[in-house]
Amino acid sequence: MRHGVDNDRTKVSILIPCFNEEANVGSVYAAVTGVFRTLPDYDYEIIFTDNHSTDRTFALLRDMAARDPKVHVIRFSRNCGYQRSLLTAYKAATGDCSIQLDCDLQDPPELIPQMLDLWRQGHQVVYGIRRSTDEGAVTSWSRRAFYRLIASMSEDDLPLNAGEFRLVDACILAQLRTVNDTSPYMRGLISSMGFSQIGFEYDRRARVAGKSKFPFEAMLGLAVDGVLNHSLVPLRIASAVGLLVGSFTFVLMFVYLAGRLIFGQDWPAGFATTTLLLLMSISMNALFMGVLGEYLGRIFMQSKQRPTPIIEVTLNMPHKQPSQLSLTAAE
Repeated sequence: MRHGVDNDRTKVSILIPCFNEEANVGSVYAAVTGVFRTLPDYDYEIIFTDNHSTDRTFALLRDMAARDPKVHVIRFSRNCGYQRSLLTAYKAATGDCSIQLDCDLQDPPELIPQMLDLWRQGHQVVYGIRRSTDEGAVTSWSRRAFYRLIASMSEDDLPLNAGEFRLVDACILAQLRTVNDTSPYMRGLISSMGFSQIGFEYDRRARVAGKSKFPFEAMLGLAVDGVLNHSLVPLRIASAVGLLVGSFTFVLMFVYLAGRLIFGQDWPAGFATTTLLLLMSISMNALFMGVLGEYLGRIFMQSKQRPTPIIEVTLNMPHKQPSQLSLTAAE
């Protein structure tokens, strides 16, 4: 285990992605610093990744960074998406471990000491399991059903009902710095790395202020990324259904021929067979070409190797090699 340079105290990197969170950045900063005042054996840094906010979020972060050198800020040139901004934060972390928090304080910073205790016991990943949430019944049920679906489809051991509230050890941070993925799914990526991982239950709180920046479309996109990044099941389903439809079509063709040649049915010559085959083949091709397109689209975006996300400006960031962030940053 490495140690921070400040009086040999263990250094913890707190990762906080934000987008239009002017009502919350001050509160989460105060909450985190308040927790570490009770942890004299630990040093810390707070890394905010600003997803090109259009409100006063960056201005507040700039003032915060000017007052406190422990506050580091990465602002992207455009909104690059939650998962990409999160991967950048992990790559920028310099601590012995890192802890991710949502800016809206739904994940209580007061649980940081508990997470550190579990880490000290030898676990490389400590993740929160949502015992209860402030979401509606339909949203909560849908989220839990998705977690079970992706866990059943994936070859990796993905924890149920676990969000992004987690601690990861420096050994995993080192692995994440080598990741070059244009559509990362962080909870699955970290879960698939193995090591000793342990969960703890907690009650997720309501937002302190502001509105959620994660609408249904974003949740759906995250679900698609989760399934496609960690499972070949959709491709196997396509193959299985193709075989099933082919077999069903063959049986119908046999029934059609038997009815015409043996029972003398007066069907229009070739009409039923042609129509049946066309409709089935068109619908199946359209469905599974879409599945293939999702996988090929990700391969295409990965092959372009664009520097995404692009950093517009950084504040208080230590000098790092471009390969560590997979980005070019401007101080």
